[in-house]
Amino acid sequence: MDNLFEPLELNKKITLKNRIIMAPLTRCMADDNLVPTQDMAEYYARRAETGLIISEATIIRPDGQGYPNTPGIFTDKQIQGWKRVTSAVHQAGGKIFMQLWHTGRVAHPHFFGGDVIAPSNIGLNGTIPRMRELSYVTPKPVTKNEIIQLAEDYRQAAINALEAGFDGIELHGANGYLIDQFLHHSCNEREDEFGGSVENMARFPLMVIDTVVSAIGRERTALRLSPGAYFKMEPDHRDRDVFDYLLQQLKIRNLCYLHIGIFDESMAFDYLGGTVGDYIRTRYDKTLIGVGGLTPETASEAIKTGKYDLVAIGRPLIANPDYVQKVKMGVPLVDYEDSMLLELI
Repeated sequence: MDNLFEPLELNKKITLKNRIIMAPLTRCMADDNLVPTQDMAEYYARRAETGLIISEATIIRPDGQGYPNTPGIFTDKQIQGWKRVTSAVHQAGGKIFMQLWHTGRVAHPHFFGGDVIAPSNIGLNGTIPRMRELSYVTPKPVTKNEIIQLAEDYRQAAINALEAGFDGIELHGANGYLIDQFLHHSCNEREDEFGGSVENMARFPLMVIDTVVSAIGRERTALRLSPGAYFKMEPDHRDRDVFDYLLQQLKIRNLCYLHIGIFDESMAFDYLGGTVGDYIRTRYDKTLIGVGGLTPETASEAIKTGKYDLVAIGRPLIANPDYVQKVKMGVPLVDYEDSMLLELI
């Protein structure tokens, strides 16, 4: 499995020391002002042996919040809190990207006291994780002017992330959140320039990407993507055409990397002709991060065959802060248990 420990030059500005990536893992451990804590700084620093840490999803503005105590990047206190995290990671020899997040229709007004926004007024059934007394609400479709403002808010969040010391940012365009909601027919029924045709459905995600790149550069901008329907989305065969077009556009933009959403390798989608990893790789020949139930052995094989360039590890890194060293030395890994979510080990 030596190939897991080979360096990779993402671009002229960023080289990773190995191919093991820490996946973004929402832990709900920020304080009540959504400011990262000292415990979080220590938590991330303990995992700095990975080639790259991708932070937990971080809210770009107040109405993006859908879960309690998820960190933000829109106030000065939040920026200062994240500086403690990035400083600790860099002192430990690591690199870290911030994942930028707006939950869209998954948000709840309990956290911010305003409208929940989404591409269309299609709500979710169910309750908020960790706060089951709160039920999802029907979102308000965003106007064109609000869409333009959202792109600007992503841009400012990216600037704030770099001010906080991050090496780059990953746009969360996956797993049923705002950017992803524009890309799936089951939650985008718009009839304006942001819905209907493949070009229109991809317009907002590409607008966000281009706006962020104009501020911080393509070398520090990455994207997470979910071509397969996820998080209470209904599969729709028309989605494939949207992602066929989007992937063509992403190749032109040559971002830092593309990161597959949270799909296990065993999960296949009929309208994609198989797994998400296979679908994306046949259409995207640039730097790709795979994820989803990968063991050190299957991760090494995926890199060897060229399916992935990098591999993201999630729950095993919660259970094993020293994951990289253990894999390198052949030491057995501690199994992940849900109880581990209750503390920052």
